[in-house]
Amino acid sequence: MDTTSLHLSLKAPKSHSHKEEQRSKMRECVPFKPGTIYGSNSSPLSTVPSEASSQQYAFDHVIANDEEASVQTKSEETLPAGFQNYTSITFIKYAYSLAILAFSVTVVTATIFTNQTKIAADVHSIVAFILLWVLTLWLAIMEGGQGCLVGLQPIDKTLYAQSHPKALKVTTLAHKEENLERFIIGRQFLVVLVIFGINMCGSALKGARVLNLPDILVEIFINSGVALILMTTILGQLTAQVNAADCMLDFINNYGMLITTHVSLFIEMSGLLHSVYLVQIAFAKITGKSTESNQSTRTIPQAIFFWLRIVFSVAVLSFSLAVTLVALFDGKTTMYSGVPEPVSVTLLFVLMAFVGMMEGMQIALFAVINMPKDELKKHSQAAKVCDLVFSGSHLQAFLIGRQICVTCCMFIVARVATCNVDEGETTIFGVSAGIQNFFNTGLLGAIITTIIGSLAWRIIASAFPVAFLSNPLIYLIIRLCLFLESSGVCSAAWVLARLQKKVAGYKPDVDYLGPSKTGGAGKKLEDDLELQEN
Repeated sequence: MDTTSLHLSLKAPKSHSHKEEQRSKMRECVPFKPGTIYGSNSSPLSTVPSEASSQQYAFDHVIANDEEASVQTKSEETLPAGFQNYTSITFIKYAYSLAILAFSVTVVTATIFTNQTKIAADVHSIVAFILLWVLTLWLAIMEGGQGCLVGLQPIDKTLYAQSHPKALKVTTLAHKEENLERFIIGRQFLVVLVIFGINMCGSALKGARVLNLPDILVEIFINSGVALILMTTILGQLTAQVNAADCMLDFINNYGMLITTHVSLFIEMSGLLHSVYLVQIAFAKITGKSTESNQSTRTIPQAIFFWLRIVFSVAVLSFSLAVTLVALFDGKTTMYSGVPEPVSVTLLFVLMAFVGMMEGMQIALFAVINMPKDELKKHSQAAKVCDLVFSGSHLQAFLIGRQICVTCCMFIVARVATCNVDEGETTIFGVSAGIQNFFNTGLLGAIITTIIGSLAWRIIASAFPVAFLSNPLIYLIIRLCLFLESSGVCSAAWVLARLQKKVAGYKPDVDYLGPSKTGGAGKKLEDDLELQEN
């Protein structure tokens, strides 16, 4: 593959309209094989075509970074020296986002040290506090690391073998055979599991109160979980994604990423999520598309092992659903107080469908970007969605807002689907106390969410992208994502990313690989993201 088309190449001809400029950027970042419609020769589990995986999958990180450039206006010339990249609105967004983040961290910390979270109450507040920050850091490594691994796939490893030895170990492992797709599948479950863990460490128990806060603040930030959600989104996701966009080598040059890669591959190898391959095979049969699987080259023992893991995964998924549904109907989950059991069950599936649509719409949007305009216009609703997303800077805003939406929903699903049977109560299915404690970890809910609420929807969107985008709800969801991004509630991520970059000493990949390997756009991104100092 021509490495000059790396995902950092974002320049488009100035003569294009806003919408055409966005499409041009997408095509440069995702160099589709001529005559190929996305999804026809790719694995939907990895969300990318095999020949363009590195460019497209990391694009959500890169395009999100470009948000910093989009806030500049002509009024910047009137600002004091050192602040030319800002408008007053930008300053306000940074200020109130940082204030809300500081308040959220304070509230979550106070909740933990007053033993009003599950782990703090059942184990110890110190354990809950330390585990919360360890999991948040690990989440940041996973969120930023995935884009790095995919973005570095076409780069000659000898170029950074000496300067980044740990990054070399990570990429050598992840880029071996089909390991990248396996990593993405295992990592998806790991992300969900970590969010469930963060929820157990930081989410307040029923009736929690701290710092003598007014009732309205208690309801907004504590009981609803907004404080923990904002903290996780900003510190555990967006900040890492900003720096991982153009500092891929430095970001993964650590043993944390190496451990994460091994754990993700082990999860996939275990067969826990193999039921999603059954869905993939089924949709491949329906659509007549190849999954590019090595199924045809498997030996008989390998094929038997593969299908045994699928059977095992289907059994685990079915059991997880049974346990979770029984717990919901019996009112034995960490669901918000006062919510009727039938509503809880309905909410679980509605939220998983909502998360699934957000997971799938990104796949579908990349799938139709190379579709002829005349063909797309035959599907008015899908064309309307594309016109909205590829208008002006809406693509960047959508990807940021989508991240916020997904995280919010994941935390709510974690509360709905995590079993909570106290000692002495009747256990689910009459199991022993030890097994019930295992159910209470939230692992079963994480399995359901990963397969039904994420990976399966990617396959559907890849198989039927136009039909997927023709769903009227997709347009409304995109509008919601755009609203969340415009609110600036997570703008603190840009400031913190700059601080992290300074402290960690991150440098753009162009400094190590040269402009010929990054399409010459690394410096442009660095300039766009520069937060001018006094």
